[in-house]
Amino acid sequence: MARIETFVWIVTTFIIIMATTPPRALATPEASACGYLAGLIDKAPPGPLFLPSYPTVESGPLHGAAYLYDNAVAAIALVGCGERDKARRIGAAILWAIDNDRTWHDGRLRNAYAAGVAASGSAKLPGWWDNTQNKWLEDRYQVGSDNGNVAWAMLALLSIDDVSASSRFRDGAARLGTWAAQWADTRGTGGFTGGTFGHEPTPDVRTWKSTEHNTDLAAAFGLLATRTGDSRWRDMATAAEHFVDTMWDPACACFAAGTAEDGVTRNPILALDAQVWPLLALPGAAKKFASAMTTAEQRMSVDKGFSYGEDRDGVWTEGTGQMALLLELLGRTGEAKSLVAVIESQRSPDGGFYATSVRGLPTGFMLDTDPAKPRLYFRLPHLGAASWAALAERGFNPFTATKGLP
Repeated sequence: MARIETFVWIVTTFIIIMATTPPRALATPEASACGYLAGLIDKAPPGPLFLPSYPTVESGPLHGAAYLYDNAVAAIALVGCGERDKARRIGAAILWAIDNDRTWHDGRLRNAYAAGVAASGSAKLPGWWDNTQNKWLEDRYQVGSDNGNVAWAMLALLSIDDVSASSRFRDGAARLGTWAAQWADTRGTGGFTGGTFGHEPTPDVRTWKSTEHNTDLAAAFGLLATRTGDSRWRDMATAAEHFVDTMWDPACACFAAGTAEDGVTRNPILALDAQVWPLLALPGAAKKFASAMTTAEQRMSVDKGFSYGEDRDGVWTEGTGQMALLLELLGRTGEAKSLVAVIESQRSPDGGFYATSVRGLPTGFMLDTDPAKPRLYFRLPHLGAASWAALAERGFNPFTATKGLP
């Protein structure tokens, strides 16, 4: 299963927004992605802060929604940009959310929070007023807890963590790790299941397993083992990494997206991040599974960049940034720069980055909130896209918190 946080809104609403979106970016080309992210922090009031994932959306489920994954990647990117103090504000909001959930006190995080300063009371969740039903609604994905998103929060906290100072970020990552560890699975080739979906008190349990999620967990558990010296985290990292290894298909020269709900049957969808992230995150994977890059180039390249999957209907800005970073870390600087130029072409008027070059970019997956509808990326300015642009700009690996491969 792939990460789904960008796909929760009604398609017709996006089309209305898209009609008013300028077709070309107007931002000055000299403004860096790092500068854009730093500016978002500087413009906000002081205190622990969640940034909006889609800052231009004015109504509906995405208005004011701060997805955990987007904010985690933004925090790591800020560290890579040399802006650790600004990253700490997002990290502090993550710690606040762990301690101040309206229901849960077990170390979990939600998939999204209300954007803004986390000041007092329970951590606020996003929602919207529905005129048809005449009531306040919350999205079932946003209030759930994906293991992959929790892993990214761990990576963010560990990136911010300074071993010579307070251990609060490290301790927070360990609390998240304890929650994620309960989803270890014994079916098939092991690994970790997806987490939860829906509202308290009894959200649905996701029994499928994701190559992407397990990649995230392998990196997060591994970094936590290094920072704490606790061998139990290393064992969990090994279990997650083993699952990812077994998702490799030599005939395809690609990673399967994960498994179905039975924890065994492979999900055959070809997703770009499932090809790139293992090479960035797992020791020796960039060499062992190098042919995954060739598969991506042959089956997912489009308009000098990369799409999400095989439909190749348009450029996926975030994924193009992921590939640019991998190429840079492999020393293929010229190819990386070419992809960075494609990313720059997706600048939005405010200096950010559109999620995709087209109105609606297919992923190959269907919505969990409405299985009859496809999951799409839309041409909206997106925090995740800007964050990966900054990581590619600085050659900073979010899985290792260094400028190198594991």
